[in-house]
Amino acid sequence: MDHPDYPFTGRRLEVRPGIAMHYLDEGPRDGEVVLMLHGNPSWSFYWRHLVLGLRDPALGKGYRCIVPDHVGMGLSDRPDDAPGAQPRYAYTLQSRIDDVETLLARLGIDGPLTLAVHDWGGMIGFGWALARSERVRRLVILNTAAFPLPAAKPMPWQLSLGRDSRVGGFLIRAFNLFARGAAWLGTERRLPAPVRRAYIAPYRGWRNAISTLRFMQDIPLGEGDAAWPLLVESARRLPDYADRPAFIGWGLRDFVFDRHFLEGFRAALPQAEVHAFEDAGHYVLEDRHEVLVPEIRGFLDRHPV
Repeated sequence: MDHPDYPFTGRRLEVRPGIAMHYLDEGPRDGEVVLMLHGNPSWSFYWRHLVLGLRDPALGKGYRCIVPDHVGMGLSDRPDDAPGAQPRYAYTLQSRIDDVETLLARLGIDGPLTLAVHDWGGMIGFGWALARSERVRRLVILNTAAFPLPAAKPMPWQLSLGRDSRVGGFLIRAFNLFARGAAWLGTERRLPAPVRRAYIAPYRGWRNAISTLRFMQDIPLGEGDAAWPLLVESARRLPDYADRPAFIGWGLRDFVFDRHFLEGFRAALPQAEVHAFEDAGHYVLEDRHEVLVPEIRGFLDRHPV
């Protein structure tokens, strides 16, 4: 399949017995590491413009970009989670955190890095950092969360449809509704058809859409939800990052990660460099990559590890 502006050499690594993760490892091996974590329902394709803008030493300093596709997403394997499945995978936040650590350990990356996060990649990244916060030297935060749903923010019905409704869950897996909806409604700029297809295609079919639904079903809203302790601890620890450089890029027309979430990050990270766009949506790197990519590169160059 054609993946526009994605001229990368994909790699695969077995993160669990019989389960392979697809990932990108672009840029000089001795470059400062930028770990880019996507959310739901995207994949490493979301980060392509930033990878292209950071990996090339001809543009200045070359950065080593590590960009996984979470298990069940993008070009990674699609294991089942049914009892008795072989191999079986638990689609939980803790599983995602463990996979990131396995990937980095196998690549021999055990030093300082920049954490770049989008959507539920925020909770994966900040969850991973709970035991490794000293390694996170810089933050790049794009329309994401690392704390519970703000009190003033109602739960979007589009997420409740998948999280709490059997009918909604069936529709998401049978008709790929979540990936389709995000590709059409996640931007203010109309995506070219090949780009839209690149977002939708990995999740066509009942088996392929499993992770888009399981991500939604794992959203923690209170005690008793499996990921709740990780979310609460990440929120408690978020202000600890106020002593290091942070870049926030935000599409203000995001129906989920809206101004309420942006204000949460501003409060926790008052030193952050903030770029907020009235004319951008959830996929802010699609809407404003021409502005954001050079701004992020400039931010990293000004704050070397």
